[in-house]
Formats: sequence, structure tokens, C-alpha cells
Amino acid sequence: MIPMVDLKRQYSALKTEIDASIGDVLEQAQFILGPNVSKLEAEIAAYHGLPHAVAVANGTDALLLALRACGVGPGDEVITTPFTFIATAEVIALLHAVPIFADICPDTFNIDCTQIADKITKKTKAIIPVHLFGHPADMEPIMKIAERYNLKIIEDCAQAFGARYNGRKVGTIGDAGCFSFFPSKNLAGYGDGGMVITKSEEIAKQLKILRNHGSSVRYYHQAVGYNSRLDEIQAAIIRVKLKYIDQWNESRRQNAAAYCAAINRKDMILPSCDSNCEHVYHQFTIRTKNRDMLAKALQDKGIASAVYYPVPLHLQEVFVNMYNLSVKLPQSENCAQEVLSLPMFPELNKEEIGLITDVINHAS
Repeated sequence: MIPMVDLKRQYSALKTEIDASIGDVLEQAQFILGPNVSKLEAEIAAYHGLPHAVAVANGTDALLLALRACGVGPGDEVITTPFTFIATAEVIALLHAVPIFADICPDTFNIDCTQIADKITKKTKAIIPVHLFGHPADMEPIMKIAERYNLKIIEDCAQAFGARYNGRKVGTIGDAGCFSFFPSKNLAGYGDGGMVITKSEEIAKQLKILRNHGSSVRYYHQAVGYNSRLDEIQAAIIRVKLKYIDQWNESRRQNAAAYCAAINRKDMILPSCDSNCEHVYHQFTIRTKNRDMLAKALQDKGIASAVYYPVPLHLQEVFVNMYNLSVKLPQSENCAQEVLSLPMFPELNKEEIGLITDVINHAS
């Protein structure tokens, strides 16, 4: 069996370091907003060359708190992509704001920046570009639009830790960058976790208040906030893994190159990478009209595959009903019918890639 991601294989390689880091937390017996959280915040801020990183409970909260810290609230409109995990738009709805969906570029699966300006109204407050599957969104034109219309930019970097756009790490370009440490992510804990990075002292201040019940001084509350604090044990685990993230991302790129070199089907579109971007291949996602046949062929040989995502957000029942949506976004709809993600993780070896690609090349 070849899984989509092999978390046990990675743990085995880091077992001594991971176990020691967890043991240290247990010995210190400081479990909420402890020293590992503070050190991880400092290390991730330094990794990105920014002054502020604020740890939160999960990637969804990272987006939610970042939107609030940027002033998004009831009645505001936030432009984003429909081809992403629901959390990206879910947080907009949770703030009683309105998600406005722009279609995607079919080669990168990211928001089509040429469609954003037409979506802007007097109610537009922010844009959430998603660096989907580890490929950076086209940030330069998005930032120009934001400057022209005085909009906030919250980067959804949940799948793209360490990716670069024009030499800059994602998350450092907009007003805030939001990360998830869900176990399957490129940089991951062994439970939920998230982080927001920002160059803004005021945004960082608001994030710290919001994550801790709206309080900066114990028992004194400035806002209605959340219980959204990264667990100290998770922070200790992520600190161990952070040392290896660039090495792991390079392994993902090498695996992606091996896939591309070995797959030779004419009915398949392989992932692309813009020349000004450094992809980190959270997923290796192909497109084919023969998706179901191919997925079954892989399954029959004990090889996992997955569809990210089968239903674009503008067609999800909850949003159709909530906002009376009837918009057509053909690129997102077409991609949803054709995408298939193959196993991708740093420890995936050449023999496994050979087995996978052999099944793909001979499936019929």
C-alpha cells in the first residue's frame, strides 16, 4: 500500500528528537502559551523575515482572526477563490461577511487575478488569495488591485509553507499570512495548529487579544474573542520539524520532477509551475477526463489517490442557500471534474514513484 502521506515514516526518522521535545514539555508542565509557543513564533517570524508571528489553535482560526484583525465584519465583501478547502470562505461567513468568488487559472488552480477587479464593490474589504497545493498565487497584480482600492490582503498559505513568489516567501506579501499545521501539511504537528504572520504591529496586537478571549491582561477583556491558542506540545513538535522544512520541500520538488519525467499519457495535464515561483508541492495534482478509471486502477494496486476538491465552493449547498448563488465559474467547475492528487510526501522514494507511474501509464 502506498498512502497519500506517510506520517509514521516521518515520525520514525525524527523519533528521538520528537520524543525528547514532548518529554521536555511534560517535565516543565507549562501547557498553555508556554515557552515553546513563544520560541516557535520567534522562529517562524525569523524564517519569514517579519517582526510578528502569532500562534493560534488551527489554520481556520488563523484566517478567522486575521480577517477580524484586519477589520472585516458584518456586511463586508471578501473576494476569494471557489477552488479551495471550505475553511477559506467559511471564516468569511462566520464573520457575517460575504464571500465573493472569482474563477481560477486552470494551470495553477489559483485565483485568476484578471477577474478580481470586476468583483469589487463599495462593500469590498479584503481579498484572500490561496496558494493552492503549494503553488503561489500571482501576487503582484493582486497587490496592485489592493493598493488601488485600499483593500486588505490575507494570504491563505495553509498548503504552501516555504513557497516563494518573485523570491519572497508566501505570507510576507500581503497584510497577513495564515498557516495550518494540520498533520498532513508540509510543516505539521500531530494535531491541529495554526499561525498568522504579519509586518503590522497593530494586526499582531489584535491577533494576540482575539486568540485569548479578547484579553491582553488576565480577566480584563477588550473584545469578544476566542479560545484559540496553540498547544505547547504541538509547538514543541513543530519546532523540531521546522529545522527540516526546506529539505523536505526540496524532496517534494524532486518527487514532482520524477513524476513528470515518468508519466507519458497524452490524456493528462501535469502540474505546472510559473517561472517566478518556487512550488512546494503539498499536493501533486494532475488533470484528466479519465479520472475515475485512473483512480480505480491505482486503488486496485493498493495506491491511494484523492480528489481535492470535488465541489467548488460556489456550488456548495451551504453557500448556494446562504447567498442565493447562481454564478457560473467554468474553470473551477471543469477542474473539479478532472483533478486527481497522487501520493506526495518527502519520504516517497523512487521505487514507489516508479510503481505509481507504471500503473498510470498502463491504465485503460
